[in-house]
Amino acid sequence: MQDSFALDGPRLAARSGKATSLVILLHGLGSDGNDLIGLAPHWASQLPDTAFVSPNAPFPCDMAPYGFQWFSLLDRSPARILGGVQAAAPILDSFIDRELDRHGLDESRLALVGFSQGCMMSLYVAPRRAKPVAQVLGYSGRLIGAELLKAEARSKPPVLLVHGTADQVVPFESLAAAEAGLKAAGIPVEILARPGLPHSIDEQGLAEGGRRLVRAFRNESANRIKP
Repeated sequence: MQDSFALDGPRLAARSGKATSLVILLHGLGSDGNDLIGLAPHWASQLPDTAFVSPNAPFPCDMAPYGFQWFSLLDRSPARILGGVQAAAPILDSFIDRELDRHGLDESRLALVGFSQGCMMSLYVAPRRAKPVAQVLGYSGRLIGAELLKAEARSKPPVLLVHGTADQVVPFESLAAAEAGLKAAGIPVEILARPGLPHSIDEQGLAEGGRRLVRAFRNESANRIKP
């Protein structure tokens, strides 16, 4: 088990030299921080004052001889998955706190971006923090513990969920379920379905995510997604 205080991963510094905002990218099962840090250069030109960090998940992947996981999927019962997310949540929270301290920022200057398991962690952790983060971008994930969210939510950060209709790993139906669960807890959420897209992120999802980050850090109102 990786010590929680050692949670770390690749970084991309703010182009301006001084970060006034921060994006934390959370990878999926069996991957590592090098996977999602690859998104940072796509957004950095629009966000010159933003630093990016993509930590390795805290546990070695138990389904492959490489990579990391936020929680195990060997037992996919809802109770075991919820327990795994709950165990990883304090580790992620501590990492978020340290990164905000590192840059001298608060949650209003932070965005969480997650893919697959990383999306699930983002959707679990962000609303349970006392102060709302500026934006949550969730790609190809699920809402874990939806039945608990209304009672446990302490903040209501804006969320954009993007999911491919041909996702072979996390079913596309998870998008509507996540939207319903977030709305039931009073959390503002918008969705973007990507026709024919498998378990991945495409150019339109990447571009829409970039627009949301720019608006969040400029304190602009998010417009509705255009079809």
